[in-house]
Amino acid sequence: MAVDLRRTLPWWAAAAAVLAAAALTACGNADRAEPAAAPTTGGAVAPTATAPPAPPPGKLRGYGTVRQLTETADLVVRGEVASAGFRVDEVLRAKTDTGVRAGASIRLASLDAGVADMAHMSTLDVGQKVVLYLSQDAGGATPTFRTLSGDFGVFDVTGAGAGAGDDAVASSRSQAMAVTGLRTEDATASGHGFRTTLGQLRAVAQRP
Repeated sequence: MAVDLRRTLPWWAAAAAVLAAAALTACGNADRAEPAAAPTTGGAVAPTATAPPAPPPGKLRGYGTVRQLTETADLVVRGEVASAGFRVDEVLRAKTDTGVRAGASIRLASLDAGVADMAHMSTLDVGQKVVLYLSQDAGGATPTFRTLSGDFGVFDVTGAGAGAGDDAVASSRSQAMAVTGLRTEDATASGHGFRTTLGQLRAVAQRP
């Protein structure tokens, strides 16, 4: 039986139009596709920045300025190393009420044996007059203190007025493990030790 093309043509034309419309719709959706979502962790968008890694175990924190030492220390004192501890002649600054007053004797502990830089630290010998930047050990019946990062927290007091005068010279115990400035770091002074006056240490202690 012959097929009447005049009757089938409209059907084919309609089908072609439907297919063309579907193709255009698909292209339009592709152009409007949303960007890929950022990876998530626990349902939240993953952060774009990460915190700096912690210092390796057994390493000491370095300090660049007297201000940094002052703000970190639990206690800043001037005094003399004695056979039975450390005699405090002056409290320059205390972060909290440690109970330490001028005339008191405090116990000093050495760095932990596991600290890699322990072998390069000096010792506090009887008779030495120093300013110490100290951290307080938690717990214990007797308050115990440690110098911040070993030699970083030790300044030898010498010269005229070494007892208490503002003009007394205050020198970092170590050349390598020393700050480079009072409130601002000085890269050119790195590795050469630091020298100031007792008066300057007092001034920073009062107003970091």
